[in-house]
Amino acid sequence: MSERITADNVKLKRAYEPAAAADGTRILIDRLWPRGVKKVDAAVDDWIKDIAPSTALRKWFGHDPARWQEFRSRYAAEVHGHPEQLSRLRALARQGPITLVFSAHDEVHNDAVALRDFLLGR
Repeated sequence: MSERITADNVKLKRAYEPAAAADGTRILIDRLWPRGVKKVDAAVDDWIKDIAPSTALRKWFGHDPARWQEFRSRYAAEVHGHPEQLSRLRALARQGPITLVFSAHDEVHNDAVALRDFLLGR
């Protein structure tokens, strides 16, 4: 088992998209369950709420692209405050493909994008 996590092993997918075999282990990384998505339809293998941004940070960010860099910085501090969840995600990604499932409409500026970068050491 390699220590390095390859980019191919950490995928991103909105909760509203259908699951696929290539997703590997599907992990919901939002604090709140996605609106209108039935648990059976989400096909998530795990839900790691504690790795999600705090409610205060999520509300402050509001998916405003102008706040993206500051959000990433603040979120990184929060993520590193949960080393056990981060280690768990890294271990899963080293074993095989994982998909970070999220519900944000903005597919470029969201917690899943930032978390993927943190997992890959970016």
